Amino acid sequence: MTLFLTASQLEAATDMSSTISAVESIFKDIAEGMAHQPSPVAMQLPSSDANFIVMSGLAAGPGLAAVKLLSDIPSNFDKGLPTQRSTILLTDQRTGEPLAVLDGKVPTRVRTAAASAVASKHLARRGSTTLGLVGAGTLAVAHLEAMLLVLPIDTVIVWSRSASTVRTFQEATAHHGIKTLQVSSPREVVEASDVVCTLTPSESPILHGEWFMPGLHLNAVGARPRASHREIDAKGMAGARVFVDSMDTARIKSGDLLLAVRDGTMELSDVAGELGGVIAGTTPGRADDSDITLFNSVGVGSLDLAIGRLLFDAAQERGLGLTVDMSS
Repeated sequence: MTLFLTASQLEAATDMSSTISAVESIFKDIAEGMAHQPSPVAMQLPSSDANFIVMSGLAAGPGLAAVKLLSDIPSNFDKGLPTQRSTILLTDQRTGEPLAVLDGKVPTRVRTAAASAVASKHLARRGSTTLGLVGAGTLAVAHLEAMLLVLPIDTVIVWSRSASTVRTFQEATAHHGIKTLQVSSPREVVEASDVVCTLTPSESPILHGEWFMPGLHLNAVGARPRASHREIDAKGMAGARVFVDSMDTARIKSGDLLLAVRDGTMELSDVAGELGGVIAGTTPGRADDSDITLFNSVGVGSLDLAIGRLLFDAAQERGLGLTVDMSS
């Protein structure tokens, strides 16, 4: 039997604390060879701006194989449609049974924020209290929720091109009781923060390395999964100690990294390592409080697998979703 779960059902089944733990565990499993993380497959036709990406993962702990099909279609914006859509298939690793089909919107948002929180837990300075958000949409709300679980955040500095988006963010996060300051530029966010998350679909750099102060930690999250898009300029990438979720994936999807290499400011070999290695203790992380660290979050299928396990189990416990016998 296969369980079909909609976005609203998945929203009700989400728990950020459990997601952070699951994401941390799957990164460690990848580093220790307990999970298999293949490179993604990107498909595009010359007649369209649409990019279709197949992301997959296999892990013994959660007992799953998972595949996500991500559709990235920028021109949908002009049609009033979502520019990104995705669907996740979970399969029993032992029997091959298709266990669930999940709308990808909620899992992607939550596991992305959880990955930034895990990176910040292991790479940011201890005692970091000020969170900077470049972008104030739903992903920013999820990031604040996740960061509060791993760092003693008491102040949020936020910037967005849209004042209404900032107001919506403030309304959605007011119950946390955190001081929130709106600023007029991304530079002000960077210069006032201990940890910065970039959450914009920018095609060209929105943050510049000349603004980075010693001790800063950044999570570069928002750029589309395309080698031509980036949020961080080449100087910023070259001046930071860069970590990725998957080196094989970064070589295909990370414009932040690949464009810095193209510009000649760094080489792929300059990447300090994968986040899983830091968690497992096999890769050195932050050396001291003056380091500038950067987690380049490009997204991997194993994260969808990890949160998929949580959401599938929670949905079954709560009686959510529609069950279909696919073999009949």
